[in-house]
Amino acid sequence: MSNKFSTFICQNCGSETSQYFGRCINCNEWNTIIEEKKKPRAKTTNITESKNSKLFNEIEIDTISRFTSGFREFDRVLGGGIVPGSIVLLGGEPGIGKSTIVLQSAGIISLNEKVLYITAEESLEQVKIRWERLNQNSLDLKIYAETNLSLIIEEIIKIKPSFAIIDSIQAIYNDEMESSPGSVSQVRTCSSELQKLAKANNVALLIIGHVTKEGALAGPKTLEHLVDVVLNFEGDNIASHRLLRGIKNRFGSTFEIGIFEMFENGLEEVSNPSSIFTNKEHISGVTTTITNEGSRPFAVDIQALVNKTFYNNPRRTTTGISINRLHQILAVIEKHVGIKLSEYDCYIATGGGFEINDPSSDLGVAISILSSLKNIPPLKNCSYIGELGLSGQVRQAYNLRAKIDEAIRIGFKNILIPKTTFEIKDNFQSLIHIKEISDINEAMNYVLEQKV
Repeated sequence: MSNKFSTFICQNCGSETSQYFGRCINCNEWNTIIEEKKKPRAKTTNITESKNSKLFNEIEIDTISRFTSGFREFDRVLGGGIVPGSIVLLGGEPGIGKSTIVLQSAGIISLNEKVLYITAEESLEQVKIRWERLNQNSLDLKIYAETNLSLIIEEIIKIKPSFAIIDSIQAIYNDEMESSPGSVSQVRTCSSELQKLAKANNVALLIIGHVTKEGALAGPKTLEHLVDVVLNFEGDNIASHRLLRGIKNRFGSTFEIGIFEMFENGLEEVSNPSSIFTNKEHISGVTTTITNEGSRPFAVDIQALVNKTFYNNPRRTTTGISINRLHQILAVIEKHVGIKLSEYDCYIATGGGFEINDPSSDLGVAISILSSLKNIPPLKNCSYIGELGLSGQVRQAYNLRAKIDEAIRIGFKNILIPKTTFEIKDNFQSLIHIKEISDINEAMNYVLEQKV
């Protein structure tokens, strides 16, 4: 029987109840609710002094003085560098390279700032082995192996670093809680205490977090609300490139990405991402689109394979593109071009498996499908920008000028874009041939050089 200091918490979604249930009433998962006890705390009578409300013109804003993470790509995702007193949450699959990029960054930062690296999952000797493999240099970097939150807080207050790293939040525990490390209540409580410490002492804090099997950051959603920046480190076990993706950022734009490549001696940033995801092949079924992630445009190949089906229901498979977007594009082609794609299997893949969220890649997907179906290579040395509407029209694209600049930079001679009211051609006429198109039929006739 539970006492008044007990609470029942779902380890999947973090919801709390006053009694045990076999199934969480919030997320409907079975056997995820456990009892967690908290030691009673002494009552305090300290009352903080209330603050008066102010008008906007009475508020003075200090200039944010950032310091570099040591990587331009990392700084890009952070919005220009690390803000003193900020809390950054970094998540990613096990073995993806979270500790590697953080340790490399800590070494570079320590050349100008005081850095404390707190390892809760590895011993000092294990961290030293990785440090030697990465062949790093440092000037003012200290390593501390501890899992007890109170001792970690004491060490941070004693060292007074400009930048502190917690590796990882699921491994540390608050001894006032009776639950095990990694539980929802432990993660939430430890993160809250560390947030107060960072804000009070103006310490930039980077917290490494695990992810669940679904790919979400482990722990309750309140963990993401406590921090200023949420980053996700992505990649796979085959490809060597890694993507650092911003999910939340109070000091910069969200959904920025930084691109790195993993080598034996650590991670190196990729300054020209278009070179990774494009091959400029002039073969049927392959086109290149200029996509946008955050404020950065770069080129990505789109590959299509369309083949007569041998099944009652044709197969649709995608890599890097939403399957629902593929279904929509196929429906538009079938309706407005007059080709019965329901008789064909369709497979779509992006270069390097890069996940494209920009709808302006629709035109490139549609042209690659038609090119593969007709077995005709599309227009040589051409890139494609445009969102495909349900009525077959090619709609306006976001950040069009920057995308055209990127196409020119990597050497494309032709580009298809939606019809626009801007004087695009006058600005780029001598650098690239721009063809404005209004619908999918016009694009197909121009690119594949034939009439329907």
